[in-house]
Amino acid sequence: MKTLTFAGFAILLLLLLSGCGTANVSESSGTDSGQGTTTSTSKFPDNPNIDLEFDTDNLQDIYLAGGCFWGVEAYMSRVYGVYDVTSGYANGNTENPTYEEVVRENTGHAETVHVRYDPERVDLEEVLNHYFLIIDPTLLNQQGNDRGEQYRTGIYYENEDDRAVIDQVVTAQEDRYDDPIVTEVEMLDHYYLAEEYHQDYLEKNPDGYCHVEFDTLEDQKLGEDAQSLIDPALYPKPSDDELKATLTDIQYAVTQEDDTERAFSSEYDDFYEPGIYVDITTGEPLFSSADKYDSTTGWPSFTKPIDPDVVTEHDDGLFFMKRTEIRSRAGDSHLGHVFNDGPEDKGGLRYCMNGAALLFVPEADMEAQGYGFLLDKVN
Repeated sequence: MKTLTFAGFAILLLLLLSGCGTANVSESSGTDSGQGTTTSTSKFPDNPNIDLEFDTDNLQDIYLAGGCFWGVEAYMSRVYGVYDVTSGYANGNTENPTYEEVVRENTGHAETVHVRYDPERVDLEEVLNHYFLIIDPTLLNQQGNDRGEQYRTGIYYENEDDRAVIDQVVTAQEDRYDDPIVTEVEMLDHYYLAEEYHQDYLEKNPDGYCHVEFDTLEDQKLGEDAQSLIDPALYPKPSDDELKATLTDIQYAVTQEDDTERAFSSEYDDFYEPGIYVDITTGEPLFSSADKYDSTTGWPSFTKPIDPDVVTEHDDGLFFMKRTEIRSRAGDSHLGHVFNDGPEDKGGLRYCMNGAALLFVPEADMEAQGYGFLLDKVN
């Protein structure tokens, strides 16, 4: 058996102590054309941001801890609309830590990536939804094969306005797990850039350690497709006086006062004609007949909205029941709730809607009423 030199032993010890190990030296830096300065020989998916032009004065920032930062950095840099991602150390109790100190000396820092993104291409909610696809938020101080406080999950923000979006996303994620989410959400205290060799590590070392799966990037929308299919500006909400004058009592009670219609009372419960269902207050398209099914609950039910962006999710603890409320985007109308007992072959969701919150537009009338661009969603 060969004898290890002292230097060899030291390197081996460092590798054993660290989930991320050691590597080559090179540093990434963002440019006005996104991440085009890095030549990638990566085995991972192509980066859709390489050739994009960015207005660097309009970028926003979020800091995400999700275990070893190598994989998190590589994944988040491939989310469409992300300008640059760096690896570093956040929210610990020492200044300017080295990697060895973070690994061995209980500095309190979390391995964290700094994500700079273009809000015109991707919003914070979408960035966070991608983040939750690559972590297990119920695990404390561990992700993948890594264990230790530096591998905890965390969302750190600088803009106080971001907190409401973060809380909304975390609340929506809670329904996916039986165990509580332990991902910490805190104002960013400090962020120190990691050593050069950690930056773009997997681009330079494609066979390096990575606990992140990249397959969820395959279906992300790019370019114009990444924008919402439906423009909410086209569907302004009328004044309260106008709503009271045009809606029936039950329509007003449901949409504006969060009421619930009686089961089996809606004309849309047992109704399956081809067309779309729009918000009765604004006309914003919400659901398609192609996604409607008989849930036997007595309320119109759908497996999904026409476009995920047209509805918003909210925690509903009314009557001590943990439910997820669904509201319309443009009109902020109460629509109903979403449950996880829908058809498994259609995604497993049941959007249980109040028919009083909806208006049906027949397929034959869609073009004339300005909904022709959605005809392919009906067929």
